[in-house]
Amino acid sequence: MRDGDGTERGHAVVAGAGIGGLLAARVLSERFARVTVVDRDALPAGGGPRRGVPQSHHAHGMLSKGFEVLQDLFPGLREDLVAGGALVRDVQGDVNWFNDGRRLRRAPSGIPCLMVSRPELERYLRSRVAALPGVEILQRTEVLEPVAAGRRVTGVRLLRVNAEPEVLAADLVVDATGRSNRGATWLRALGYAPAPEERVDSGLVYVSREYRRRPGDADADAFVVGASADAPRGGVALSGEGDRWLVTLFGMNGDVPPVDPAGYHRFAARLPVPDLHRLLERLEPLTEPRLMRSPVSVRRRYERLDRFPEGYLVVADALCQFNPTYGQGMTVAACEAAALRECLAEASGEPLARRFFRRAAAITDVAWDMSVGGDLRFPFVAGRRSPRVRLLNRYVARVHRAAEADAAVGRAFLAVANLEEPPQRLLAPAVLARVVRPARPVRAAAPLRSVPSVGAGPGAEQQERAAS
Repeated sequence: MRDGDGTERGHAVVAGAGIGGLLAARVLSERFARVTVVDRDALPAGGGPRRGVPQSHHAHGMLSKGFEVLQDLFPGLREDLVAGGALVRDVQGDVNWFNDGRRLRRAPSGIPCLMVSRPELERYLRSRVAALPGVEILQRTEVLEPVAAGRRVTGVRLLRVNAEPEVLAADLVVDATGRSNRGATWLRALGYAPAPEERVDSGLVYVSREYRRRPGDADADAFVVGASADAPRGGVALSGEGDRWLVTLFGMNGDVPPVDPAGYHRFAARLPVPDLHRLLERLEPLTEPRLMRSPVSVRRRYERLDRFPEGYLVVADALCQFNPTYGQGMTVAACEAAALRECLAEASGEPLARRFFRRAAAITDVAWDMSVGGDLRFPFVAGRRSPRVRLLNRYVARVHRAAEADAAVGRAFLAVANLEEPPQRLLAPAVLARVVRPARPVRAAAPLRSVPSVGAGPGAEQQERAAS
């Protein structure tokens, strides 16, 4: 932390060097003299998937709100990633979206989206964090458990390769160990009750494959095909660095995408719309299909605990793990990092954990309600369908129908889905009127680009406005 004269003091330990842990370390570096990030994996210097992040082989979404936070925490991030082959595009103008089998009308929205693979984003963030003064990243080192004295966590017990366990003292310990976290076990060992949990199991299985990307492959830089109640299958195709398409197909309730190439393409033909399958038929595959069964979505309600040790926090997937088809996890982790930054900057007598968990809960509420509400559209997903959930799902279905013809409705939906706007935005009078009135047929929108790539020539934005 910082003393009253602004000098840094103290040591923070972050367990986990994934996206959530790296973002937490970036924020903590502003307030602590030393920050140590600990991960049990051997971290690849050049990027690439790793054992502790099995989902890194699959498509990931960085929503526009998360992209905004990343650029604030890491100035120059956009330019650096684009120089490495990532794309920044307009989420409505440059993406083919299909919801409930309906194509959302394309038009410039001014909402940017970042298209980059999970391993490349993690590699970049890791390099930036490692370069911060006072930050050290320990790889091939496991956090066995936090240690405490009285009501305060005072460090962690570590196990390095070919060494005996040791204790690393800390003024703050942050659990960013992701979906495999042992938070409940650790709290019980410290004499505290674990956090209450909420669980939703959509039975999701997804399979991914990479393809070569060439100019003219498609009229869009990404395809997003949502599952529908009649066809609980979907998929995404994202352009990325290395001139690749990263394609992920998913199924639910036992309808699993095959891992043999021919079966994979047959599954794509059964999606609610044919567009993604048609794209795959034109592409050259680069890898074999890889399967992953998604764990159950779990929300841990740390904000509801009456007792919690001082000097200890939980962030990112260790706090809440979402259905990955909604692409919310990394963005929620980024928003939590911003909330932690605010909490650390405050002069307050209230314990840090209590303040942080309260703000993290407010962030999670929106994303959790959206994803769980979406899952509960499917009759095979167990869960309470309150009148509110049923009403909202019916309304969102009407939003999708209206967005097929009305670009303004589509933009409102995407602003909410990207966590740029609260869900209430869809009920604003101007949007509500467009949703409930019959939509008039309109001609299909031409492909547009309203978010120029880094390095676009002078006047690019004006040319795009003129084209629209």
